[in-house]
Amino acid sequence: MNLARHSITPSNPVHIHDVRFDPDCKIFTTSTPAGFAIYRTWPLQLLRKHAVTGGTLAMVVPLHTSNLIFLVGGGPSPLYPPNKVIVWDDKREKEVVELEFKEKVAGLACRRGWLAVSLRRRVVVFKIDEQVTRYAEWDTYSNPRGLLALATAPYSTLLVTAGRQLGHVQMIHLPPCPPPIPSGPPTGQPFKPPPSPAKNPVSIIAAHTHHLMALAVPPSGRLLATTSERGTLVRIWDAYTGKLLQELRRGADQAQIYGVRFRPDEREVCVWSDKGTVHIFRIGSSNRQSSFSPLAPYISLPKYFGSEWSYAQFRIPVKLSHISLSSTSRPTNDGAPEEEHCVVGWIDASTKDGSDSPNVPDYQLIALTYTGRWYRISLPGGPSSFNAPASPVPASPRPFPSSPTPSNHSRSISGSSATTIGRLDKGKGKEKEKEKRGLECIVQENRRYGRWDGWG
Repeated sequence: MNLARHSITPSNPVHIHDVRFDPDCKIFTTSTPAGFAIYRTWPLQLLRKHAVTGGTLAMVVPLHTSNLIFLVGGGPSPLYPPNKVIVWDDKREKEVVELEFKEKVAGLACRRGWLAVSLRRRVVVFKIDEQVTRYAEWDTYSNPRGLLALATAPYSTLLVTAGRQLGHVQMIHLPPCPPPIPSGPPTGQPFKPPPSPAKNPVSIIAAHTHHLMALAVPPSGRLLATTSERGTLVRIWDAYTGKLLQELRRGADQAQIYGVRFRPDEREVCVWSDKGTVHIFRIGSSNRQSSFSPLAPYISLPKYFGSEWSYAQFRIPVKLSHISLSSTSRPTNDGAPEEEHCVVGWIDASTKDGSDSPNVPDYQLIALTYTGRWYRISLPGGPSSFNAPASPVPASPRPFPSSPTPSNHSRSISGSSATTIGRLDKGKGKEKEKEKRGLECIVQENRRYGRWDGWG
């Protein structure tokens, strides 16, 4: 009997260099060695594809659902020099503008009429009209990840990038974003500009003491989410006053945060990392907390035990692409993207065509992996659990409960405080297990994308 090694390897594995949503998560773009494509987010549908020969693309950034797409060369054999941004007109299927810089382009962000380009130590903003004109530029701290975030709602103004010092965030206010041009008869109330703030908004927030890893703002630009290279905490700030509103704990171990995204109504935020787990937190209301937090009125607890943990989670399924009958070790991917590497966005599943709907919103998540998997994920409890009237966002982090009146019970706890503190290290280990026990999200659909042989 021949017991030689046998392996099962899928033919033509999907290698996705870049995948990202438009600002409204209505469409997403992908870049592969074969070219780039545009998909409708939900229901999943391949809208257009463009074969590319002679090179690869590192970024394919859609300007909402318009015909303009921003391209940046990169990967093993760049199609364009990495120091250029190409404006592609998808309707005319041609390059219309070329923006050249003296260094590599690190990141892009766009909204109606505007494009922000992040370089290593500065951000350059362009106005997109009949012509592309340079508007202004700002110096930043070293920003190799090209971190940028733009508010995209009508009349919003906020642009967020790295500040001039380590861990600082710079708040820049551009001219108001114009409302979208209606494609048909008007529906609902017309957009109205929000009232002006009572005082000038802050320009710098000292968010972290380590290098920034991710920045995110909701469409309104009212809030700001930041994470650092440690990858354990997500901080939610008031973007106008600079006050810390909430501190959310992703986990206890260090991780690389891939991204953060607010729900459009600003009631929840999701976070995903190289751990392969998407965490969902509530904003302005309670999340899971440590079982030790009730002891705070009696003893001094480390900050860890006062953390807010995600109330729901989704684990990206991992499937081995190579099965060996002679080895039990996990194989290497030979440069292929990891299954856990993904991008996550919010959709309103109460309507499939993306139009305004009188139905109660049913917010769900779409997760796109760099190996060509598309997941539609519903939150625990369904829409009825998450569409109650929103509670106001607190002006400061949620405090511990006030101390009760001293009693025999309180004295007994104080008398045993030394024993309790001695058990905190053991309790912290239990908390690490607890973080894995959040409510599980439900996969409603699981499909493939990235190939042009019928998957889309």
